Amino acid sequence: MGLGAVALAPGAALLSSASKTFGDEEENQIGIRAGDAALLRFAAAAEILEADFWIQYNELGGVQDAEVPGGTGNEAYTEAIEVLDEDMPIYIHDNTDDEITHHRFLNAYLASKGAATVNLNPFRTLPGSSATGSSGKRRLTNLTQLTLDTSWWTRYRSSAHNPDLDPDFIFAQAVPTLAVGQHTAIPRTDADLNHPKFVQAMANTAAFHFPTIEQGGNSLYPSMAQRASSVEVLRILISIGPTETMHFQTWSDKAGNAPPLTALDPVTGVSVTFPDLEDVGQNLQKSLIMPEPCPFLSRNLPRCSIIRPTRTNGVAMGVVKFLTEMGLFIGQPPAFFSFLHQLAREADAARREV
Repeated sequence: MGLGAVALAPGAALLSSASKTFGDEEENQIGIRAGDAALLRFAAAAEILEADFWIQYNELGGVQDAEVPGGTGNEAYTEAIEVLDEDMPIYIHDNTDDEITHHRFLNAYLASKGAATVNLNPFRTLPGSSATGSSGKRRLTNLTQLTLDTSWWTRYRSSAHNPDLDPDFIFAQAVPTLAVGQHTAIPRTDADLNHPKFVQAMANTAAFHFPTIEQGGNSLYPSMAQRASSVEVLRILISIGPTETMHFQTWSDKAGNAPPLTALDPVTGVSVTFPDLEDVGQNLQKSLIMPEPCPFLSRNLPRCSIIRPTRTNGVAMGVVKFLTEMGLFIGQPPAFFSFLHQLAREADAARREV
């Protein structure tokens, strides 16, 4: 797969630019350095993917309106979501809207500088949910076969360890069974709605998927910002990044409200258990949602409350690996992964120039 306008079918360009191909050494002469453009392109791709699955959640359990159109809502699923917080549909709607604006802005900014933009539409081939409320549109992401790493829960509660300083330390999972097997976070069909406990398990899974995703963006933007050369590109990254932190803070709080239960997937037979996270010690206590101060930069310095990790080396490729292992892209063809890896390599190759 080349670095120019990559086509899967006639007219289906994944990188588009009216004036040049991606990686052109002249890019910095038309308004943006190649490295900065690569950072923003990867961010745009990540936001397109994020918007895709948030739209799926909004169609079934959010608020469908002119701002975030599509779908008609699913009463049983929405009621299960609201068990965690009655305002969950509004939060889902607003998070969805945020991600849509992020990728639209990033692509528009790239275009304004004469740089290549990102288009993932050729990969909208996954079926998604056919349950009542879904628009039935083809998707980029798969929410029905998730394997979730919820170790961020204990990472942000640990006062002794920071993954940037302790890359081999294993943080405990908040919901160990979500890290094993494949779990659906949305009803696949209306048949899934015939099992009330399983409906709540799907809502609980979604509730932990939300912060699992947002903590990734929480780290991605400050990590990439360290590679930006342009002050304006730096401003973009450090302005979008904190909104991901706001999302993460909200969802990490709501996830703690997931009712304890054990449920069996009626289709796959996979079991999931959501533990009671009340009165279980500092590293699991659900009310401790503020980032615990931890070692930062050096253990010779005082502990500090920070976003972690923020190490910049290989961050883009790490994000692709994280999302792939989550199962978010199950069903996508090899060309999809090749394209994401291409974007990640280019972003990771960016170097700060002064």
